[in-house]
Amino acid sequence: MIKAILIFNNHGKPRMSKFYEHYTEDTEQQIIRETFHLVSKRDENVCNFLEGGLLIGGSENKLIYRHYATLYFVFCVDSSESELGILDLIQVFVETLDKCFENVCELDLIFHLDKVHNILAEMVMGGMVLETNMSEIITQVEAQGKMEKSEPPDPVCIQIRGSLQSPGSSTYPDQMVDQHLERTSTALKDS
Repeated sequence: MIKAILIFNNHGKPRMSKFYEHYTEDTEQQIIRETFHLVSKRDENVCNFLEGGLLIGGSENKLIYRHYATLYFVFCVDSSESELGILDLIQVFVETLDKCFENVCELDLIFHLDKVHNILAEMVMGGMVLETNMSEIITQVEAQGKMEKSEPPDPVCIQIRGSLQSPGSSTYPDQMVDQHLERTSTALKDS
């Protein structure tokens, strides 16, 4: 079973994390830091499997990772998972990201985290692998994107967005303050 999927950059900044077991937020942050320290200290020419850290379960769990450009993709798994199978899954995940974002980079993960989570949800759910066929994953993600675009926009969001974008509107925050100050000063002069 997959316990967690972590993506962080060469400096240890998490770009995506998905835990399939409940941990407190502090514990999750410690796991990310510990995993980064374990993985980043390794040479490029060594094996991509290592025993999990103390927080992840020690020798009962394994860390399987790949390093692409500035990002580490790390899967924390229990001993029942195949190391080579997980390496293939990481490869499929990265290739799918690459096709969906047309040459994926770290900024895509930062600005389109929801889409990254959608891609991952097509592949892994509840710590179990659902799909490894890249074309099927892409088809489902594209269908979901089309559905999101076809949904009518929320009228409240449109109203808020419109009032903030039109400087002539009386609901524009700076103008509201100015109008209030004008009314207050006029009321003081009249009294």
